[in-house]
Amino acid sequence: MSDPARTPAGWTVAWSRPVGRFLNNVVYRTAVTGSSNVPAAGPVIFAGNHISFLDGPVMFGASPRPMHILVKKEMFKGFLGRVLKASGQLPVDRRGDRSVLQLSKDVLDAGRCIGILPEGTRGSGTAAGISNGVAWLALNSDAVVVPVAILGTRQGGEHLDSIPRPGRRLHVSFGKPLTLCRNPDETGRASMDGAASEIRDTLAAHVRDTVRLSGLPLPAADHPHHRSTAVAGPPADHH
Repeated sequence: MSDPARTPAGWTVAWSRPVGRFLNNVVYRTAVTGSSNVPAAGPVIFAGNHISFLDGPVMFGASPRPMHILVKKEMFKGFLGRVLKASGQLPVDRRGDRSVLQLSKDVLDAGRCIGILPEGTRGSGTAAGISNGVAWLALNSDAVVVPVAILGTRQGGEHLDSIPRPGRRLHVSFGKPLTLCRNPDETGRASMDGAASEIRDTLAAHVRDTVRLSGLPLPAADHPHHRSTAVAGPPADHH
């Protein structure tokens, strides 16, 4: 059941959108492609690759629709935490968080949009591995999944915590929406694993295509990819 005390109001993401647009269009030179692929109405899960801590704000500012982004709960402290909460962002416990999945589903059931970086941790951005949380949301809501390629927020040789210099060229590309359904002949877990694989393959292919078309490369992996446990432990399967 939805918890209205915790579910952010729809207006919370509206006031902060200009901040993302300022970041994309004034601080950086961000090219945006594929906006027409985003459904004009109805619930949407934006699934982006993850190379920098700026990926969420850049995706937020480039999107034709506002979204509630899943952000690690460690960021919800002090002034920044108040800003994140006031702007409708959702805290995630990266040790494994089931409650945020239900909260995200409530948001999607209200016809709104969720933004998620399903790789869970910053890395090369190839989408080689993702958490099953995004698959659970897709299968347990009426939302479509829009793959999002984010490039330029970090370059090869830069530290994971580096801030891109102002004026850098960035690129955000929205792919064609993906609709996922449960297979009635499979268990809930098998359906979720299959959906996660389909999302991973679709996002990885979209990132590769965007790299080729934009000319912006991904940074080399700074460390081996470890599958994140964040939002990987879904609530009990619905069969």
